[in-house]
Order: sequence, then C-alpha cells, then structure tokens
Amino acid sequence: MSGPPILRVGLDLDGSLESLGNSMTELADALVALGTCELVRFRTLSSPQAPDEHRLALRGLWAPLWRRSLGRSIEGLLPPVDVVHVAGLATPPTKRTPLIISVDDLRPLRGETRTHQRIAQLRRAVARGAVLVASSRTASHEVLQVLGVQRSQVVVVPPAVPSVAPTIDGRDLVVNVTGLVERFLPLAPELVRFAQERGARLVALTSSRSGQRIRASGLAVTVLPRSDARAALGDARVVLHISDGARFPSFAIAALGARVPTLARATAINRELLEGAAALVESDEETLVTLDQVWDNESRRAIMTAAGRSRAVDYAPATAARAYAALYREVVRGWGS
Repeated sequence: MSGPPILRVGLDLDGSLESLGNSMTELADALVALGTCELVRFRTLSSPQAPDEHRLALRGLWAPLWRRSLGRSIEGLLPPVDVVHVAGLATPPTKRTPLIISVDDLRPLRGETRTHQRIAQLRRAVARGAVLVASSRTASHEVLQVLGVQRSQVVVVPPAVPSVAPTIDGRDLVVNVTGLVERFLPLAPELVRFAQERGARLVALTSSRSGQRIRASGLAVTVLPRSDARAALGDARVVLHISDGARFPSFAIAALGARVPTLARATAINRELLEGAAALVESDEETLVTLDQVWDNESRRAIMTAAGRSRAVDYAPATAARAYAALYREVVRGWGS
C-alpha cells in the first residue's frame, strides 16, 4: 500500500536567522532527509546562494511590496507547488496556493518597537487565507492579541534548532543577551566577580549596539558577536540566558543539546520551553545562588546535562521537519474547504 503523495513545498530561505545559523536552511535539509516533501528553495530578499535555489525573476522589483504583503503573486515566479512557506520580512501574496508564515520575531509587534507595517502586513496576509505559525504557545497568545485574528489562523510549531557538538571541558561563563541590555548590566559586576574567583572568563554574546554599551561600562566582559555563538558555546561551562522573550530561545536549547548546564529567568516562555531541563530563577539574587550550585556541584550538573540533552531532541531539525510536514499536509487538505 503506497503512502500519501509527495508534497511540493516552496520554501523561502530568507527567513528565521539565529545566532547558530539559518533555521530555514536547517529545516530544508531535514525535510529532504524526511523524504515526504519535494522542495523548491528560493529567496525573497537576496540572491540565490546555491545551485539548487530557484531564482525569482525581478525579485528586486517585488521585494519592497512583499514586505507589505502586496505585489505580484509568488506562484508565477515558482515552479508548481502545493504550499508556500516563508518566515522572514517578505510575505508575497498567493492566489491559488496556501501560504504559511512563521512569525519567529515578536519585536515588531511590541511596545516602542511596534511596527505598523509588519502588523498590517500580517493582517493582510491572514485576510487572504494565510496561516501564521508561532514558535511557542506563549508567543501564539501574543500574536493573537496584537493582530486580533481568529485562533484557528495561528498554529504552534517550534523552529529547527541546529545541532551542535557536545562541549568538553568548557571553562567560560557565557551569557546570551537578547533584547534589552538593561537586564544584563545590573547583574554584570557580580557575574564578573564570580567568574574571576574561578579563573574563568565572562563572555557576553549580544548585538553590536548592546556590545558597545557593555564595553563602555569598563567591566571585564569579553563581548562577542552572535556570529561567534557556536564557538562560544564550545568553550562554555555554564550558559546564562537573558532575554526579553521576543524570540525563540534557540541558543539556550542548543546549549542544552551541547550538554552545557543552562540558567534562565522564569518567564512564561522559558517555563513552557525550558522548565525541567534548565535552572529557572526568579531574581538576580537567585541567579547568583543557583549559578554557584550549577558551577561546582557535579551531581547537579550531571542531572541537568541528561535532562538538557533529552529536551533538545524536542527541537532538533528532524523534529521540526516532521511537525512542518504534517502542517503542510493539513493546510493543503483544508485549503479552499
């Protein structure tokens, strides 16, 4: 008995960029390995980077309009596909083909950084039948609240977190700072003291703007760009994840997969994704106490390492590929009904 027909999927690689790599490229490779989809890889906002990527004619002309969910339908620029999946700033319209949009970055939907164009873009796409994908249940609640769309129009599928090599004999305290650097700076002097007492480096992975502020503080912090995330993880003894919750905690999950004990604040998204694998703390004071325990207690480190490796499997590229393949099939089946 033959299985279901192979789905033809148009996948935009100009999508979710993480410090450890492009999660859409990771997803594409895992989908191919799964064997249930035939991919047409393309890029909406940049030129093709590999021979197997389809070149979009006049892409530069349409890209500005696609950022507003306007312009030419993508179908005329691609070979025939059953579904189109995008995850970046471009959401090209479709006429006859279902469109799936992964919304991995919530910053444009929030407070002072709120971007009317992004909100209008997503609402316009949903009005034409697009399905939005949030990276967690917590994120889906925020998307629903801000956009005011129907619950059935937003589903939850975590992105693909790249696999990394296990860390062996790491010695650094690595802090992943995403979002407001104000969450890091008040704690930094105590973290510097903690690291120096143990002959370790305090390493901060962050954006260039936040990195400038950390350097200006004069503290003994080694500041690295996000492009060095994989190397930093390879030298980590403990990871501290400090985030505003606007993005999926890929680096923290990669740290768990690399067998590095990880700490994070007990926010809603971290409880959903990291509880039971990372050490979740309520305050800066608790952070320092827990950090001391996790750094030196080999028994606790062994327990956290085992739990972290198990949790990381839940977000591996192969896991994401199976979830997205199921979503593609469900969306195609329900299209037009």
